[in-house]
Amino acid sequence: MSTTTIDQGLESKHRALWALGDYAAIAEHLVASLGPKVVQAAGIRTGDRVLDVAAGTGNAAFAAAALGAQVTASDLCPELLERGRALAPARGADVEFLEANAEALPFGAAEFDAVISCIGVMFAPHHQQSADELVRVCRPGGTITVLSWTPEGFIGRMFATMKPYVPAPPPGVQPPPLWGEEDHVRNLLGDRVCDVETRRDALTVDRFADGAAFRDYFKAHYGPTISAYRAIADGTDTVAALDADLAALGDRQLAGTSSMDWEYLIMTARRC
Repeated sequence: MSTTTIDQGLESKHRALWALGDYAAIAEHLVASLGPKVVQAAGIRTGDRVLDVAAGTGNAAFAAAALGAQVTASDLCPELLERGRALAPARGADVEFLEANAEALPFGAAEFDAVISCIGVMFAPHHQQSADELVRVCRPGGTITVLSWTPEGFIGRMFATMKPYVPAPPPGVQPPPLWGEEDHVRNLLGDRVCDVETRRDALTVDRFADGAAFRDYFKAHYGPTISAYRAIADGTDTVAALDADLAALGDRQLAGTSSMDWEYLIMTARRC
């Protein structure tokens, strides 16, 4: 079990953040294909003990279970876990869903053959603490695989666009897209891992006709975007400015086409 001390107030805020909107819809309709990519990169096999950290509704966990792995899906947000449990029978997946903080996982050392996270652990506020937990619960010789949005990619730039409109984070809290920088992830894991492999790829999304459609979808469904709007305290002019900035970001990414690419970094390493 982890001995990490958790900031209970910050934990509560993050739990509430991911309960906003309808992230389950995003998981199902926009990013579902990323889960199998993580599982493939991790080389998961039948009988492996797998932990999916910050699993959300279980895209990666379901893909691992389909290969015959013994899978635990952990997440801070009980609403997302409940949605995952409801989806499991239709997916034919035997997955244990468990509420847990990525910075203080309730598991013993070296308990899993593979530890994975798909656009999940990157949102834990203290990167080193969560990286330490990924390593701690993975057995020597086991694999750690993490997929994260990059700072330069579309979702990373969306967070940069929203940053001027939200309060500064507490001291020590790091931006999620840093997990999409290779050097940052290598430094977090350090010499505790070997055979590190990274590659950049992109998820193609063809759901939005224009930047305004993207903005409105995220305003209704995505917790961090909803939270950014709720943080605005000085009236309609600032809301209109954020509306315009997000729509312009979407239009630039679409560039007159019907699809946009969302870049991510996928990292796989072996626990030494």
